[in-house]
Amino acid sequence: MELAERITVIGSGYVGLTTGACLASLGHTVTCIDLDEPTVAALRAGRSHLAEPGIESLLREGLDANRLKFDTAPDQAVMEASLIMLCLPTPSALDGSVDLTAIRDTVIRIRDLLPAGAVVVTKSTTPVGTTATIGSWLRRDDIAVVANPEFLREGHAVYDFLHPTRIVIGTDDDAAAKRVAGLYDAIRTEVTITDPATAELVKYAANCYLATRLSYNNSIAELCEAFGADHSDLAYILAADPRIGGDYLKPGPGWGGPCLPKDARALAWQAQDVGVPFPILDATISSNRHHLDRTIHRLREELGCELAGTRVALLGLTFKANTDDLRNSPAMHVAHALIEHGAHVTAHDPAITDAIHRLRVAPTVHAAIANADALVLLTEWPEYRGVNWTTVATLMTGELVFDTRNALDPAVVADAGLRYVGVGRRRTPMPT
Repeated sequence: MELAERITVIGSGYVGLTTGACLASLGHTVTCIDLDEPTVAALRAGRSHLAEPGIESLLREGLDANRLKFDTAPDQAVMEASLIMLCLPTPSALDGSVDLTAIRDTVIRIRDLLPAGAVVVTKSTTPVGTTATIGSWLRRDDIAVVANPEFLREGHAVYDFLHPTRIVIGTDDDAAAKRVAGLYDAIRTEVTITDPATAELVKYAANCYLATRLSYNNSIAELCEAFGADHSDLAYILAADPRIGGDYLKPGPGWGGPCLPKDARALAWQAQDVGVPFPILDATISSNRHHLDRTIHRLREELGCELAGTRVALLGLTFKANTDDLRNSPAMHVAHALIEHGAHVTAHDPAITDAIHRLRVAPTVHAAIANADALVLLTEWPEYRGVNWTTVATLMTGELVFDTRNALDPAVVADAGLRYVGVGRRRTPMPT
């Protein structure tokens, strides 16, 4: 690495903490800011509030080397920094637009503290035009603003940061672009320097493309059920086509998480705002709402009765495995919908231990499924593939196992005397 920078990362969520810890591991000196004092205290002790593989070892490494620090106030860290990275929340407003309040308030607070020649880098997902807007909030001709979007998957964030498929830098300032690119000198991958609008749009374009692919795939799975086709075979055949590939071809109860729903709404709003029809994206969002609700309809059909009074066990609550993130989780949507329909719901998730509102969370799989009329797998945690289904059959009152992720072996479940139902799969007859 040619030059180690002094960096201040404002915001210590998934993006901010991963960014700070990884940049420190690359040799930079990093201070991460978070307003929550208990969170900062835990981070100073090397304990992460995120269930992210590899993050705590990087924390300890950075703390031990004195390259990684944490604070609740940004003032001193900003005054000493050469680059300031904004990793702040950009939630959806009620109309689907992006709420930039956290970024605006932070920029206004730090603008007079920034040393001359510093670079402000936006890693938060922000709508097109935000780089210029930040410049107007700064009111500093001596400060460059750069868009540097992240492409991190929860559960793989550390790996994705250190082994990226691409790095995108958006700015009209060549010197600032080179400085930001220099942060990643130790990483071997393609670096694309482009204009701010392209860099801002590309994250939305990527996430919304994936959301469209997921909605399309879930609709194909629904067609498989209507035609008696098998989605597992169909997906295998599709994946063999190099133009398509195998990613994002697994069916599910809908797509969710902190990014795809928010970004899909945001891009749809931006398109409408500039008068560009985007019917494909509108249909993607509508299709996802359909598939989120379809899990409830299918469960009622399979049970052959109304859900009020039924006992339903749910396996998995997080929006994906290997994370503790419940934001926009399809599993949580299903759980709350079942409760609204009057079902008695008990859930299990390896990363969740506390009860959530009216949802009971059991400490073990066996405790969750005891006396259940139906079991619904909603998150594809690897632990669930190793469940002893013979034991499950003795604990359940009913026999229905509804695998919304097609993560289980239908034959193994059926051999235990249970009735397996997947998404878009041919039904496996129960042994006689």
